[in-house]
Parts: sequence; C-alpha cells; structure tokens
Amino acid sequence: MSSPDNKRRKALRSRRQALALIGSALLAAPLASACQPLYGSTPNGARVKDVMAGIDITEIPGRVGQRLRNELIFSTTGGGRAGGSVYRLEISVRESLTKTLVSTTGDAQGEIYFLEANYKLVSLADNKIVFRGKGVGRAAYDRFNPIFSNVRARIDAENRAARIVADTIRTGVAGYLSGQA
Repeated sequence: MSSPDNKRRKALRSRRQALALIGSALLAAPLASACQPLYGSTPNGARVKDVMAGIDITEIPGRVGQRLRNELIFSTTGGGRAGGSVYRLEISVRESLTKTLVSTTGDAQGEIYFLEANYKLVSLADNKIVFRGKGVGRAAYDRFNPIFSNVRARIDAENRAARIVADTIRTGVAGYLSGQA
C-alpha cells in the first residue's frame, strides 16, 4: 500500500512534468513560427527555397566580394546552378580596418575587419528594384610578428565577416520573398 504522502508526491511530480512540457512548447512555438516563412511558401504558392535558388547574384569585385558571392550562391542553391532567374541581386561592398590594442610604440596588437554590403533585389520582368537592404559584418583578429600569421589571420577575419554578411542578406531577401513574391 502507498501512503497519502507518496500519492501527493507522485501527483505533484506529474503536474510539474506537465507544466514543464507545456512551458517548453510555449517557448518553442514562437521560434518555430518565426522561422517558417523563410522555408515556407510565397503568396503565389512557390516555395521560398526554389525562388531563392533562382536568384542571379551578380559578380562582386575583390577577394572578399568573391567570397561573399560564393557564400550566397552556396546557401541559396547548395552549390548547384541557379535556374529560371526571376530576380537579380546586386551587391556593393565597403571594407575597413580598425586598429585595437595599440602599444606605446604605435604598433597595433589587434585589428577589427569591417565589411558593409548594400544590396538590392531587382525584378528581371520590369528591371525595377523591389527590395533594398544592408548587411554588416565585423571580425577581430590578433597581429603577430611572423608576416604569414598576420596575412592568414586577416584572411580568416575577412571570411568570417563575409559569412555573416551573406547570412544577413540571405535572411533579408528570404523574408521579403516569403511575403511578396
């Protein structure tokens, strides 16, 4: 036989578990609904993923521009060829460096690489700009005595910033397409 205290403990434990389950479902619901438009369908019924795969991304000058373009192509098409373009994505980039941890001799021990990209989505049907946006990425790195280490650290920072900006652009364009295209 079980005592009344044991029954009460079991009832409290099951209530706590039920409340925890309900609480976690309530917390997860907004996150799931917030992500759905990017992977759902557009108002005309096409899948956002398919429309994104059909965007023609123009060339961007420079090594970082090429890296940004490659990141966008891979994230929208999975590395394959875009087919049936309806939109063109035009991107211009601006790069800058900020020195940090400057010593009394004037040598910087670190730098922050800054990448800013202004982009516009152009409808190929009427050649009109349908969406504009801006993406910003920053990446810090340390400077060392060997020159190769500095070059490699800078390249890694540029790649990280390009990835951040590509994700920002992809999310902005997908958000627009999920409500308009």
